[in-house]
Amino acid sequence: MTPIWNDPARPVSERVEALLADMTVAEKVAQLGSYWKRPELGDAGSFAPMQSTFDEGRDPFEDASRDGLGHITRAFGSSPFEVAEGIEHLRALQKVVVSSSRHGIPAIAHEECLTGLMAHRATTYPAAIAWGAAFSPDLVHEMARRIGADMRALGTHMGLSPVLDVVRDLRWGRIEETMGEDPFLIGALSTAYVQGLQESGVIATLKHFAGHAASRAGRNHAPVSIGRRELADIDLVPFEMAVRLGGAGAVMNSYADIDGVPPAASRELMTDLLRGRWGFEGTVVSDYWAVNFLESMHRVVGSPREAAITTLRAGMDVELPETNCFDELPAAIADGELEVEVLDTAVRRVLRQKVELGLLDAGFDITRDGAAIDLDTAENRALARTLAEESIVLLRDEDGALPLAGHGRIALLGPSATEPRSFLGCYSFTNHVLSRLADAGTSVPVPSLAEALAAELPDAALETVRGTDFTGEDRSGIEDAVRAARAADVAVVAVGDKAGLFGAGTSGEGCDVVDLSLPGVQGELVEAVLATGTPVVLVLVTGRPYALGAYAERCAAIVQAFMPGEEGGGAIAGVLSGRVNPSGRLPIGIPAHVGGQPGTYLAPVLAWESDGISNLDPKPLYPFGFGLSYSRFAYSDLRISETVIAPDGEVEISARVTNTSDRDGKEVVQLYLSDPVASVVRPLKRLVGFSKIALAAGESAEVSFRLHADRTSFTGPTLRRIVEPGELVVRLGASSEDRTLEGSFRIEGAVRDIEDVPRVLETPVAVRRTAPAAQVGAPA
Repeated sequence: MTPIWNDPARPVSERVEALLADMTVAEKVAQLGSYWKRPELGDAGSFAPMQSTFDEGRDPFEDASRDGLGHITRAFGSSPFEVAEGIEHLRALQKVVVSSSRHGIPAIAHEECLTGLMAHRATTYPAAIAWGAAFSPDLVHEMARRIGADMRALGTHMGLSPVLDVVRDLRWGRIEETMGEDPFLIGALSTAYVQGLQESGVIATLKHFAGHAASRAGRNHAPVSIGRRELADIDLVPFEMAVRLGGAGAVMNSYADIDGVPPAASRELMTDLLRGRWGFEGTVVSDYWAVNFLESMHRVVGSPREAAITTLRAGMDVELPETNCFDELPAAIADGELEVEVLDTAVRRVLRQKVELGLLDAGFDITRDGAAIDLDTAENRALARTLAEESIVLLRDEDGALPLAGHGRIALLGPSATEPRSFLGCYSFTNHVLSRLADAGTSVPVPSLAEALAAELPDAALETVRGTDFTGEDRSGIEDAVRAARAADVAVVAVGDKAGLFGAGTSGEGCDVVDLSLPGVQGELVEAVLATGTPVVLVLVTGRPYALGAYAERCAAIVQAFMPGEEGGGAIAGVLSGRVNPSGRLPIGIPAHVGGQPGTYLAPVLAWESDGISNLDPKPLYPFGFGLSYSRFAYSDLRISETVIAPDGEVEISARVTNTSDRDGKEVVQLYLSDPVASVVRPLKRLVGFSKIALAAGESAEVSFRLHADRTSFTGPTLRRIVEPGELVVRLGASSEDRTLEGSFRIEGAVRDIEDVPRVLETPVAVRRTAPAAQVGAPA
């Protein structure tokens, strides 16, 4: 007779409860654990700073799985397996887990997928900061759907992405993993990612919950010192959107403590807020070794057992990447230190996910799960190219310096011209794993910018000189770069980052910086080439913004590419040649000077205006939302449907956008809200809606946003979310500083408390097109 838990015809909850009732305490605890079968790569491995504490005395996999196992950690993402080898490796691990479990329960196999599936031979898409620059939820959704489909085909079940951290300090190494500095943009893109990944049957994991990017001085793992209001109105917004709108299946905690409380020990965050108020029904998984860190780093507990008990009571469900503390739970229950009901609550959630994934269905055979598919198909690469092209931001173009002429002499200079790893994020397989192997190359073909530009402009005389490396003090190549620049009609100087881990790169996890000057002596290369008098097109291939105030006015053009992935070379070359009309917009401001951090465009008057206050101007050189195009767009006819709305009403805000040029292009229409007088200090403006629209030459479109009063809400004086009566100012335009169209409406009535009710989180947008002027009246 088929056990209830193996019968797919039974309700999920019935199957879970039947299985839970039949399990011993040891079997239950095993479902909350994990194992990472890590290879020896390189001298110490990228994870040596974090893992060395826990290596001694690790059980072999068979022993660790003796009562079953909750998760298998990164079976594909740890070694350069060919696809077929990776599948056999995962199947072998699952066979051990299933055969060791009295109930035959497979493990959930999770992988990283911040720039695509982090596995050998898998498509490396642009980094998340480039998703922010693309301002396209549709592209992000399709990318995530493809990532999820590839992962599920391999037999994996959970992806540790997206990152919802809201940037404050550009010195933080993990800027590249984020989608920028605006919570609404991050929330919209994250929701699209979650929906795409989960449509393909892979659980999305929101990280890092919460406040991770607000760490002091931009240091990895540093404490977070922000108030509850800022946490609620900035950092928690994207998480709420991705949970309530996206239906995310998992959440991962932040390493950094918030006002002295580590999120891994916070019942307020993981249970009261996440589950109680937002209705989250998935699993909370620990960031790698975060349970251990409660003892070793935060020092809020005195032992691994206390760490396990504390985090489980707070709402943690699974310890990743391996079981170091949770194996103390059976003894804690036996000694009366933990109620079995607390354990059951977490186990129930894990079992539910396994049932929903089909892992417990009768007939499911783990030895046949997975297929050796092509992980870097032409379709994947085409999407990677499109996303890269739409993420590139044109910051400056004086006197038509771009597009480049298709002939003449071009000096292509700088380390990003010849090093394709510059296009890839820290969590690409190439930079995360292969970089630790000698002469490992890239996990997928990644044409360099030099190769791509030569193909893009075959009639040009192209001379490529590296000039400098990304780091170090070697200036010996600058002289050759200067010689090439003097002989050229234009110098394209490509500088930026090479991602790595824990100081092994200029960007990435643990690669924090003291200031925002270009890494190494790349700034000296730029200065030396500018001094030649040859027109300079500065191309930045980076994971974070760098200060450009010293160069901007002397450059003929500036192009910002945020780690654009495996097709990044062709995308940049396409923008330079004019084949691609740039449509990226800044998801984060470009600073004028190397200091002055932290900073954000979500600033009140005192943090934005310096006249009479300070000799330092905090404003960015190029603001959030900014970006140029080879087309020109005009905004007109602002209309606000209501002059007065109730505290639960809504207003429609619309305008006409016209492509006034003779070239087709895309514009990112942005809606900003300001609250001139409020009961607490508010930012001068914040993004509340956006729409990326394609307009043919001469074409117009009416873009309408429906703004609910809930979208004006904030955390009030008593730390409860309110909709407050008063005047609200709205602006529609092309950036956070564009004041082309401005109007207002009023909210009248009593203060509305919405702290305990589901609030409206979206701003629906509608686009109604008008044919280009030359086509009006033409046959359909």
